[in-house]
Amino acid sequence: MNRLILRKSNLLNRAINVFAWMVIFVPGTLNAQEVFDLKGCILTGLERNYSIKIARNQEQQGDNNYTLGNAGYLPYISTSNRYGGALNNTNQALRDGGENDSRGIYNTSGSANVNLDLILFRGFNVKTTYEKLNQLKQMGELSTQMSMENLVAKIIDEYYLYMQQLNLNKNLVYAVELSRERVRIDEERYLLGASSKLELLQSMVYLNADSSRLANQNEAIVASQVRLKKLLSLENLEQNIFLQDTAIQINSKLEYANLLDQTLTNNTSLLIATKDQVISELDYKIIASRAYPYLNASTGYNFLYNGYETGTVSHQTVHGLNYGLTLGMDLFDGNTRKLEKTNAKINIETQKYQYLQVEQDVRADLLTIYNSYQNNLGLLKLEEQNLEVARENLEIALERYKLGNLSGLELREVQKSLLDAEERLITIQYLTKVAEISLLQISGNIMSYAQ
Repeated sequence: MNRLILRKSNLLNRAINVFAWMVIFVPGTLNAQEVFDLKGCILTGLERNYSIKIARNQEQQGDNNYTLGNAGYLPYISTSNRYGGALNNTNQALRDGGENDSRGIYNTSGSANVNLDLILFRGFNVKTTYEKLNQLKQMGELSTQMSMENLVAKIIDEYYLYMQQLNLNKNLVYAVELSRERVRIDEERYLLGASSKLELLQSMVYLNADSSRLANQNEAIVASQVRLKKLLSLENLEQNIFLQDTAIQINSKLEYANLLDQTLTNNTSLLIATKDQVISELDYKIIASRAYPYLNASTGYNFLYNGYETGTVSHQTVHGLNYGLTLGMDLFDGNTRKLEKTNAKINIETQKYQYLQVEQDVRADLLTIYNSYQNNLGLLKLEEQNLEVARENLEIALERYKLGNLSGLELREVQKSLLDAEERLITIQYLTKVAEISLLQISGNIMSYAQ
């Protein structure tokens, strides 16, 4: 009877394990599979991600606006043409008492002209506007660059998070293997009468608990994979992707002084803040240019035709050139320009403060993340040592358990210590990598991953 109960329980446990493995790996066999490395993920994301496409379209608008004509350097040429007529009835009362009465008089007229207007001088407004358009064009390029850097950072983060989940899954697989081995040992000992049924049942409980954790880990793997596929803008979100490797490589040679120099030179947020300063100064110059006299040139060609049904002239045409220079100056505009200049000066000062605020935020983030990075490197070495000790401790504990010199609860504690050590190591590896990614993003070097 005991053997029958034992065999049924063993079959149940193996069925649970098979189910857990099927939940994790069967979906990958139902869809097309594709293997990605980190660079492949980044290049795919940069090519296909919708936010990058939107940013590039917005950048293209800035490029299109940067033209000589949009700034006012080129002349404005226009033409207007008209043809029409008039049907009139005329009644004239003469002084001698007579009367002239004309009915249905149809006169026609037509005109055509071409005009050219050119700004010769408007207080350096045209030159300043052209420079502002250039700065806005560069601002669009920086905005696209920031979008790309943010996307690359998210892809790398999610790539290594997905890798972390896979490594945690391996850890849980190992936990199930250890629990299964313990059930096998307890089963043999129980059949030999060297152990109680309670020990065997407890081992089965641990095996079921570890199998349940393994099955639940699949949810975290699937969620991370979906987020990664969304960042890559893959058309088929059901398609499984597999990583070329699962080893998190850590760069432990980043130095704060070099990172700070690169940050102050290359950080995109600081570059955008610098452009905001320049644009605010150009806006002030554009407003100030309205205080200068302006000089415009114009020329044109006109043609006029009139046709008369009555009178001594049957038709008349007039055509010729015209030209002129217009010199003017705004003498008083209700102090509107003065108010705009005052506000523009305030905006210049505001942009300076905003730059200093961005610089302070960037410096603070760099220092905070670098300290976390250094601390994680120290923890990484410590957890690697702890893992080695935990593995050796488990080997000894298993031998003692087989000999009956160690209780089941003590073995479980040793096993849990190993699993916890492996999980802490996997977690600290990921956190160290995240700190490394953040440091490279702040210092403007995140795009090196795409090279």
